[in-house]
Amino acid sequence: MLVRLLYVSRAVEKDCSAAIESILHASRNHNLNHGITGILCYGGGVFLQAIEGGREAVNKLYNHLIEDDRHTDVVLLHYEEITERRFGGWTMGQVNLSKLNTSIVLKYSEKPEFDPYSVSGKVSLALLEELMATASIIGRA
Repeated sequence: MLVRLLYVSRAVEKDCSAAIESILHASRNHNLNHGITGILCYGGGVFLQAIEGGREAVNKLYNHLIEDDRHTDVVLLHYEEITERRFGGWTMGQVNLSKLNTSIVLKYSEKPEFDPYSVSGKVSLALLEELMATASIIGRA
């Protein structure tokens, strides 16, 4: 059974570029072997991540992520059983949230800065889908 999980967290380090590279490298190595796909977004010290795969593999990964000391304030935004993957082309794609077009952000948020903590999981997922449709996802490994 396939599931999709979406969560948000805050980076512990102010400059999290090294953490992002480390996360992406580890994700791409681990996820390929465990049938997990997804996307990692970051900006303004906030991570937004969607992961998809088998229920057991996704749940196990999320439990591991909760314990990761590179981030804090982990909040589960959305969890659902799915019939197909939306991020199936990436072992872990990436988006820099701080470089989003303001008009896209305002479509999903009250303010020009996207804050996943202040919107529903469905809204965050809709933004990710739009980013995918508009080719705003980089690092398609």
